[in-house]
Amino acid sequence: MNCIGFFRLGLIALLPVAAMSAGPGPALAQSPPAAPAVTSTPTPAPAASTTPAPAPAATPAPEASPSAAPTPPSDAAQTPATPPPAATAPVQTADPFGEEITMTPKTVVIVKGTGNWESAFDALTDSLKALSALLDKQGIKHAGNSMIVYTSTDDTGFSYLAEIPVDQDPKNLTKNMSIGKSPEGKALKFVHRGSYDNMDNTYEAITNHLDDKKLEAKDTFIEEYITDPLKTEEDKLVINIYVPLK
Repeated sequence: MNCIGFFRLGLIALLPVAAMSAGPGPALAQSPPAAPAVTSTPTPAPAASTTPAPAPAATPAPEASPSAAPTPPSDAAQTPATPPPAATAPVQTADPFGEEITMTPKTVVIVKGTGNWESAFDALTDSLKALSALLDKQGIKHAGNSMIVYTSTDDTGFSYLAEIPVDQDPKNLTKNMSIGKSPEGKALKFVHRGSYDNMDNTYEAITNHLDDKKLEAKDTFIEEYITDPLKTEEDKLVINIYVPLK
């Protein structure tokens, strides 16, 4: 088995009415003067005609023109609006697994430490807390992600360097702290998501990958904490693992 397997067994929503007319009667003839007066019975005037004048012919009402047929809607109106295309969800890409990279050295403040596998995460976070407290007290900001460099391991425990990148050197370092450079050179990159205790499966997969590719790793490996281990729930950690190659 590759050496890394020994190191970290598997850690490695839209009608008109008609008018009536009556004419006047004719005049009466007068008797000569010598004749005795005779009372004459006047001839009654002819009765006015009671036949009403014919009503003028009614003018027929103009035929109502047929209502204009409604104009059909234009094709544009009949065609329903095309909804905008739905937003495309971003494509999820797989995490790198065995990606070849070249690590660039950074200036880091370092604290050395040791730990055992049963309480490994506590040991690592205690060291990172000590470094963060030192930097915060001096107003120095982190210039990158925290890292753990494993320098040696065995079945029960390990030695490590806890490192935080900085842009300026801090002062008043304790005896187990120093300023240095982070690892550099060619390495393979892997990604772990989840708790530190579940890293066994990730490291086992790394070991199998190295064996399948017949690659030989150096006697060290690096964990870069993409999520801050001091503020992130342990089961939501994202850690890049770098395996330097010989």
